[in-house]
Amino acid sequence: MEHKGTVRIETDRLVLRRFAPDDAEAIFNNWASDDEVTKFLTWPTHSNIDVTKYVLNLWVTDYTKEDNYQWGITVKENGDEVIGSIAAVDVNDSTGKIHIGYCISRKWWHQGITSEALKALISFFFNEVKANRIEARFDPRNPNSGKVMAKCGLKYEGTLRQNDRNNQGICDEVIYGLLRSEWE
Repeated sequence: MEHKGTVRIETDRLVLRRFAPDDAEAIFNNWASDDEVTKFLTWPTHSNIDVTKYVLNLWVTDYTKEDNYQWGITVKENGDEVIGSIAAVDVNDSTGKIHIGYCISRKWWHQGITSEALKALISFFFNEVKANRIEARFDPRNPNSGKVMAKCGLKYEGTLRQNDRNNQGICDEVIYGLLRSEWE
């Protein structure tokens, strides 16, 4: 793959950008402290803003790596405030695989924001980074996450029973994927 790092990406409604240290309050207030947003995620709800600041510092530090991809999602009409995140949570150079994870403020659910962000990343990873495969996973008790994947062209590949753990405990893991050859 030809790694580019976390570059600014614009769509019709969104700007996907690097996080900055002053994003901590927006991250904490918009999604990281919301039990409903983190219900099916693999990281715990942030109990206070210090947790958010710690995680944010790790993200910002990792921007020095060209194979690090961690974007804050902003809506152009809403200014520069981050309302969610989308990232490559696993990058495998030997297979050309990018595994994407995302979360967004409950206020912005069901408005096509996550789908628009994911479509932009699919294009970026296939066109710019030359990835071979893009995949994502979700807990079947969170079907809206799977709907985002399907809307963006990822295909159902299978369900791994009791193969993951999230904030609900041990859970099934539904895998969706898309190959570059299918996308082109």
